[in-house]
Amino acid sequence: QQGTNVHLIFATSGKAGRVNSSATDTEKITSEQESLKQESQKASTLLQVASTTFLDFPDNRLDTISRMDISLAIKSLLTNIQPNIVFTHHHGDYNWDHNIISEASMMACRPNLGEQFPQTILGYEVLSSTERAFQTPQQMFCPTVFVDIAATLEIKKQAMRCYLSELHDYPHPRSIKGIEILAQKRGLETGLLAAESFSLIRHIQS
Repeated sequence: QQGTNVHLIFATSGKAGRVNSSATDTEKITSEQESLKQESQKASTLLQVASTTFLDFPDNRLDTISRMDISLAIKSLLTNIQPNIVFTHHHGDYNWDHNIISEASMMACRPNLGEQFPQTILGYEVLSSTERAFQTPQQMFCPTVFVDIAATLEIKKQAMRCYLSELHDYPHPRSIKGIEILAQKRGLETGLLAAESFSLIRHIQS
């Protein structure tokens, strides 16, 4: 709606990390992963996303992959897209894959002289992962950038409804009501009806 192109990167395949690997029903997991991709594409279409890329790294097992390999995969996409702004996971999330992606994204976005790199990097919060992390000073999500989403909150909820496999009933944080409550809370912090919040990781003013 603001005239910008949004490109999504899904780092992992999803689902497989939630079961005991010794008892994994491979066929079932593969089917669930395909369904998750279809749900992602449906949400992306609703949000008018310019492109969607699936890196298909193993879910909840990024600690078994070289940090360099993950960073280079992200860097390759950034080189092609050349974004001005990069949004990545909060480094203190409860989900360890999120921690690794945040770290790898920072490596991929290094401001090397003579190279194109994003001027702004923002960390975002993920319901059921960010707020459930241990709230130590080093891990706490401290929002510093707020965007008024009162006019678009319904669209956000519609996009979440596309994720039937990830959507839960309240009081689970990853529920429609959970989304509403967080948006209202961030709005209360900034004098808005509803807001999306981010933590500013880096901003280079030219």
